[in-house]
Amino acid sequence: MRDELACKEIVLQKTRAIMPDVIQDLKGLIRFPSVAFPGYPKEPVLAMADATVTLLRRYGLPDARLIEVPGGYPVVYGEIPPPPGKPTILMYAHYDVQPAQKEDGWKTDPWEPLEKGRRLYGRGTADDKSGIVMIAASIRLFGGKPPVGIKVVIEGEEETTSHLEHFTAAHPDLFLCDVFIIADNGNLSVGEPALTVSLRGEVSCIINIRTLDHAVHSGMFGGAAPDALIALIKILATLHDIRGDVAVKGLRSATSENGGYPVENYRAGAGVLDGVDLIGTGPLGDRLWFKPSITVIGIDAPSIQKSANILIPGAAAKISMRIAPNADAGHELQILMDHLYAAVPWNVHIDVKEVGHSTGFTCPTGGPAYMTARKALEMVFGNPVLEKGTGGSIPLVNVLHETVPHAEFILWGAEDTADSCVHGTNESVDMGDLERIIAAQGFFLMLLGNL
Repeated sequence: MRDELACKEIVLQKTRAIMPDVIQDLKGLIRFPSVAFPGYPKEPVLAMADATVTLLRRYGLPDARLIEVPGGYPVVYGEIPPPPGKPTILMYAHYDVQPAQKEDGWKTDPWEPLEKGRRLYGRGTADDKSGIVMIAASIRLFGGKPPVGIKVVIEGEEETTSHLEHFTAAHPDLFLCDVFIIADNGNLSVGEPALTVSLRGEVSCIINIRTLDHAVHSGMFGGAAPDALIALIKILATLHDIRGDVAVKGLRSATSENGGYPVENYRAGAGVLDGVDLIGTGPLGDRLWFKPSITVIGIDAPSIQKSANILIPGAAAKISMRIAPNADAGHELQILMDHLYAAVPWNVHIDVKEVGHSTGFTCPTGGPAYMTARKALEMVFGNPVLEKGTGGSIPLVNVLHETVPHAEFILWGAEDTADSCVHGTNESVDMGDLERIIAAQGFFLMLLGNL
């Protein structure tokens, strides 16, 4: 124990010494608007990939390079062979980000990093360019000679349609390891360490409604001819009951003893307005991590600016549903689509098409690497470790598990749910938590090398 304490202090000191460089390099990465969505320019994404390679090489991974992924953006890859008898750790993050515009409600330019207090603001600060510097810094702590083998995979399409899943299945040797570190998660609150033990899955579809073959005068024809937008609204309204629980029968739900989540922290982090009720029933953590949730993420209908006194002949909506970690994604999607067809009023014409589906993930716990990660987190943060779920999805994790079934998984990161605003406006990361998670990851590698 005394040796572990001494090692921890060494790691903490080394981490503290390199943090000025880490923050400056993270700022540099944030300046790349690396949005990999279709329709966005490719040049910033490719430039971000090159910058990631350069950073990793400078931090002690001379083998870092780009590997082309058919149909998609390249993956940043590199490896350091393990010392004899030591395990290999594969560390994953992604260099693409969600779209962002100042007009969306950002207080500052999302592509120009800003320090304010202990937080660094900008798109990608938390999700997931912090993961890139986590990985790079934990290698630098050992001067590029870590006590275990290292593989690094930095994806360029995690936020959009990923081509890495097929690439992984086709090139399993690149991903062989003993432990996966998925550096794309984080804590609920600053200073309170957490390991993610489950991820919800996600399914999505588009519903199209047609009622008329052309738009008509709402005064002359309204009252008998059905309006497509009203029909769509009636269908969408059936997705939740009066309490806000999902009302689609037959969907799978799960629960956990770790369903606790302070309501006041959640309300603040989500920006719920004063007086507005939360929806759903049951423990808050269960609602966010283990039960299905449905969101209408887009509607095609006339805007207010373009509105006219007409009956609308056609309308459409895109529906996203998060599903329980252990639910079959294809089965849950079919249940949702069947519900939409059954909810049609007035025999209007309806067409529902799948957009995509991905299964959730339940992390195996209790293995030696997982228990070592718990120890590293607790010793560095100085607080007990929470096991939590995450409502978001990382489809690649299941592919990795299928490709290397014996490997353990560690899911953690620098973001904090309460304040990081991941995918939202004014995204940020707490620089203290970033320092602590880098130290914890370095300490974890050190402890694994001594097992």
